[in-house]
Amino acid sequence: MNSFIDKIWEFIQNYYIDPIIFDTGYNPVNTITWAILLGIFLFGVIRLFKRLNISVDERFILSIIPFILAGSSLRVVEDAGIFNAPVSYLLITPIIYFLVFAIVILTLVVSKWLYNKEFIKDYHILVASIGSFWFIFNVSILLFFENVVNLYVPFFVIGATTLLVFIVYKILKYSGLDILSTKLNFTIMWAHLLDASSTIVGIDLLGYHEKHVVPSYLIELTNTATVMYPLKILIFIPVLYILDSYFNEDKESRNLKTFVKIVILILGLAPACRNTIRMTLGI
Repeated sequence: MNSFIDKIWEFIQNYYIDPIIFDTGYNPVNTITWAILLGIFLFGVIRLFKRLNISVDERFILSIIPFILAGSSLRVVEDAGIFNAPVSYLLITPIIYFLVFAIVILTLVVSKWLYNKEFIKDYHILVASIGSFWFIFNVSILLFFENVVNLYVPFFVIGATTLLVFIVYKILKYSGLDILSTKLNFTIMWAHLLDASSTIVGIDLLGYHEKHVVPSYLIELTNTATVMYPLKILIFIPVLYILDSYFNEDKESRNLKTFVKIVILILGLAPACRNTIRMTLGI
């Protein structure tokens, strides 16, 4: 019996605990597990928002974007070694995703309560303001402890991404596909190509390494991180097409579609911002 328990604990230690403690990245086991937990968390949030009568629309998305930037910059604070264990463990992916999600939910609930009590006129503004303050605070801490080493990085990453996403947009439009015609879809593609650009700069130019399972395999196979561009395009164009084509039956389906898109946006924008800030500061 003890041997069986020891094997289970060894499995948990190897696939879940060690990757967090030593920040070694993902493996197939924890990748699947975190994806399942994310799905469960997503459905819980949808039910909560329905109960609180929070509309998932363009204003909502804009209000939480500062929290994505705040979470990304907080991750870089951990990369810089400013926090020690065990606090630092909370700031390692994927735990930091759930931490930031929880703070966003708490902020939304409190802001909506203040709005319902007529203490504030617009809860979106309060949510965005709190997220922006948090992001500025994190950046201030980073600039206090670290120096700007590679100033060209954000300009190159943003410039290359913007150029490429417009090229993709024009090609799709010329082909009769209006997948990127909406602001949200365009932003999602921009965020994931931003992630790809930051990965290319980090791996091909600055000697960083990829921690995710599939990208790491493809980069090793092709010997270049530029494989991230076609990978992102070939994955997310069909995903966006499927979401827009088959999740329009009723309000609940449309809300689910928007929630899924928000998660996809976060999964692209968060690592892109983290990578860019980290490389700019040479961390």
